[in-house]
Amino acid sequence: MLINIFTAPKPFTNPHIAMIQRNAIRSWVELGPEVEVTLVGEEAGLADAARALGARHLPQVERNDQGTPLVSSIFELARGASDAPLLAYVNADILLFADFVRAARRVSKLRERFLVVGQRWDLDVASPIDFAPGWQDQVLGDLGKNGRLHPPAGSDYFIFPRSCFTRIPPLAVGRAGWDNWMIFFARWQGWEVVDATPAVRIIHQSHDYSHLPGGQPHYRLPETGENVRLAGGKRAIFHLEDASCRLAGEALQPLPNTPAHRLRSIETFPLVRLHSWALGELAFAAFHPVKAYGEWRKKLRKRPAVG
Repeated sequence: MLINIFTAPKPFTNPHIAMIQRNAIRSWVELGPEVEVTLVGEEAGLADAARALGARHLPQVERNDQGTPLVSSIFELARGASDAPLLAYVNADILLFADFVRAARRVSKLRERFLVVGQRWDLDVASPIDFAPGWQDQVLGDLGKNGRLHPPAGSDYFIFPRSCFTRIPPLAVGRAGWDNWMIFFARWQGWEVVDATPAVRIIHQSHDYSHLPGGQPHYRLPETGENVRLAGGKRAIFHLEDASCRLAGEALQPLPNTPAHRLRSIETFPLVRLHSWALGELAFAAFHPVKAYGEWRKKLRKRPAVG
């Protein structure tokens, strides 16, 4: 066994969400004997889906006060249930293909400690996928006609050795901020953060936000603010552009040496190399004076009055 792919799915009560989650999980199972699949949580319909799809089910996940599963508990359960040398958290609406396993195997041969991330492609999927022979070619053909490369703002998968991410703050899954912390923490630790976008195609099956409180996008929920606080603040919000290299073919290559990349590397140097939050704040203020001023004004307004 090479890799344990795990996730914490949404409830299977919304017909469209249920359908795309079954599509995604089935695509992982179809990756072959090197892969095992673990589903974490007690959401409605999850146990039945795990049995039908041939996945391991771990129900006893810890949650925050709002009932949202904690990333720390999800990772701990998945690690404890498997002896696979690699772990991969993948959002439950993501279709995977054979290049996912190839990339995991390749990077693990090149680096001892690492985090593999990458951009997704968005595709509208309106019906269950027929997983007959040749299904990957058919879906990828549809992607070529109708797919859209998502901006590098969020991360939908994380591949890493089981020795990494053994301690995680009590971040809420499915809310903004925790995926950014993953990239930040890996850079802070000096691990290679690999942008595998050129080598790995993943498909996000598009959906609405009706499963979230008030139907709001996750980045507008109060739990997102708490995630950012637990991560260490806004300076710990790293993105795919903060990777240290990229996987192209069989090799790890430097990121394109663009002006934007050089400036971002200078801005984050105090954090990822010097481990200084104070210098990180000063660097942010130097590069983004207007934003820094706005943040400090908000902090001053929140301070209690004296006397």
